[in-house]
Parts: sequence; C-alpha cells; structure tokens
Amino acid sequence: MNRKTVLVTGATGFIGRLLTQALCAEDLQVRCLVRKAGTSLTNCETVQGDLLEPATLPGAMSGVDTAYYLVHAMAGGQEGFERRDRDAAENFVRAAEKAAVRRVIYLGGLGETGDDLSEHLKSRLEVADILRSGTFSTTFLRAAIIIGAGGASFEMVKALVERLPVMITPRWVTTLCQPIAVEDVISYLVGCMKDERTTGGTFDIGGPDVITYKEMMERFGRIRGRHLYILPVPVLTPRLSSYWVGFITPVAPSVSMPLIEGLKNEVICREHAIRELIPLALTSYDDAVRRSLDAENS
Repeated sequence: MNRKTVLVTGATGFIGRLLTQALCAEDLQVRCLVRKAGTSLTNCETVQGDLLEPATLPGAMSGVDTAYYLVHAMAGGQEGFERRDRDAAENFVRAAEKAAVRRVIYLGGLGETGDDLSEHLKSRLEVADILRSGTFSTTFLRAAIIIGAGGASFEMVKALVERLPVMITPRWVTTLCQPIAVEDVISYLVGCMKDERTTGGTFDIGGPDVITYKEMMERFGRIRGRHLYILPVPVLTPRLSSYWVGFITPVAPSVSMPLIEGLKNEVICREHAIRELIPLALTSYDDAVRRSLDAENS
C-alpha cells in the first residue's frame, strides 16, 4: 500500500480534512483536490480543480491509484443541488476512467430505497449508481448521522438543544436512526483503503446505538445539563420544520433544509458485513457527543 497516490475530493470539508490527516499518517502519497487557489493542507499535495469543470480534472487524476469521493453539492445552494451532484459525479467518472484509476471509495447516506426518499437521499443514491457505472471498482459506505464537531448534523442538534428548551416538532422525531462517531467513520474509510476485501462492496456503517431523533436530542440535552420538552404534533411536516431549524441553527439553509426533510426516512444499518472485515470498538452516541464537545472547546 505504501506510496500509492491517493486522491481526496472534498478535502477541505468536515470529513475530508480528518481523512486527509489520517491518510498522511499511513505513509501514503496524498493528493487533495481543492477548488480555491492557494488552499494549503498539511503534509499533502494540493491540486486546484472543480468537479463541475471537467478541464481541470486530468492533472488531478494523473497517476492516482485510489480516489475518495466526498463531494456534495448542497453547500453550493439548495436550488438544483441534485443536478450539480449528478454533473460532478459524471465528470469524475469520465476523468477517473481516462486516468485508469483503480478504486474509488464513496461515503454516502443510509436510507431505504423507494419513491418516498428525500431529495437529499435520492441524490446520494444516484451518485453511488453513477460511480458504480465506471470501469473502476467502487466501495460504497452508507452512513447515517455523523457525530463530530463541525459536522452539519452535530451543529444542528447542538443549536436546537441549546436554544430551544421547548420544541414543537413533526412526527419525524420518532424516526429511528443509527448515529456514528466521526472517528469511527474515518477508521472505516482508512480501513477500506488498507483491506482489499472491501473493493467493490457496499456497506452500511453505524454506531452501536439505534435511537429516535427525540432520544438523540434528549440525551444530548442531558450531557449539556439541559432538560428538553419535545412535543410532536401531526400537522408539522418535515418541510415546515426545516424552516424554523434553518432559522435557529448556524448551519446554512442550503444544507440544513435537505437534511431535515430527510429525517422522515429511517436510517439504520440493515447489514453489518463491514464489522467482520474492519472490526472496531464502536463509539457510543453519548461518548461521541462528549468527544465532539471537548473538541470544540480545545
């Protein structure tokens, strides 16, 4: 594995920065695709490029063995993010095929298939299908809510707990989810790089706790020493609730609103094959929250 060239797209994002640090510790030749000139990341090569501009990609892909796909277009604005996601993935596939990239590792989202998926989860699955259409092998990791300082989901929950002691919520608060600590996500991403048995596979990744969103907020509140009153009502839709979440939390509406609309979909692991291939001592939800709060205060 040593000295392979590994490309990280989305390297300046929440997951990308942490993954880049972890890959550098593995003595890999890490190359990061960045959109802004002058962006510097410690201990790795940076190449300017944009997945929405195909002409910028050949240099970034040259000599790459494995590429991580961590790009999501929601941050660019809510309007049309599905189209931007689709275009970016298709451009990536064409450039990776021309460069003879061997493997791609993609971090997407958990969620049942079907017509009732949120636009966010539909887009994540569509990107997976586009990547798997390439001539390279794609490893698809499907995660639910990722708990970590700076992550959109964590920051939304934190803001709601700290700013709204009383919440009138839609029925999505009773939906089950399986949150996972960001440290465990990074361990799985690096583990897939190191274990060729994961090549071409699709794996659900989640933490040890299967809880409702209501329980998730209540447990966060207890850790922060706050008592919450959460009142579910049947008439408040996820779309309507996304507006007040967007108003209360610091997360950009272009990111928070699609995430909130996706809370109607149950996101729990349906299979656990990854645990056999990459055994981890998974972090509990409460410990993940405590670590994230400590990281913010350090």
